[in-house]
Amino acid sequence: MLSEREGLDARRWADLMSRLALANNLDTFERLQAAYAEKRRHYHTSEHIQQCLLKFDEVSHLAQRPAEVELALWFHDAVYATRSKKNEAKSAAWAMKFLADGGADPETAQRVHDLIMATKHDAPAPSADGTVLVDIDLSILGADAETFTHFEQNVRREYWRVPGDLFRKTRAAILQSFLDRSSVYGTVYFRQKVEANARRNLATAIAVLAERE
Repeated sequence: MLSEREGLDARRWADLMSRLALANNLDTFERLQAAYAEKRRHYHTSEHIQQCLLKFDEVSHLAQRPAEVELALWFHDAVYATRSKKNEAKSAAWAMKFLADGGADPETAQRVHDLIMATKHDAPAPSADGTVLVDIDLSILGADAETFTHFEQNVRREYWRVPGDLFRKTRAAILQSFLDRSSVYGTVYFRQKVEANARRNLATAIAVLAERE
């Protein structure tokens, strides 16, 4: 597994810029690198982005506009503050401005914006590409038990300021919301591969949270 501080892949970024017919934009790459390296982050780090991109490589054939999905992955947690409810909106706005400033057409910028907003996970994804992106973002839920436990620990570390009782209640409700879905994942690929694992992990985590009340 990549180290949290190993950083993002500049060569991959350059290749993506080429596929989007944009300049190299290394300044934006550096800004993203710095954002994901913020000390208060423990899960929403460059490691998370790298793992999402590796997962994307497995399923890029499912995307209608793969370059747009990949760019949305790069930006989807660019702004992250545990006390804010506007992280996705701010990340999406950054990506949209980046594309507009680079000369991308407005339709592309809007689609990327909408893809990032789908990672709020509070409504069905707005498109087939959104479904792919959301499933990638949620793929951690279907990881092996050890990796999932580490994920939960890192989420708690990010929310260390939240009192234990409040965190457990809120976290359990979030996890239950995924378990209550008819399926955690929207694509056949992820349902077949990790749906069962995700449901086991979610049920176990909710039970652990309840035991600590």
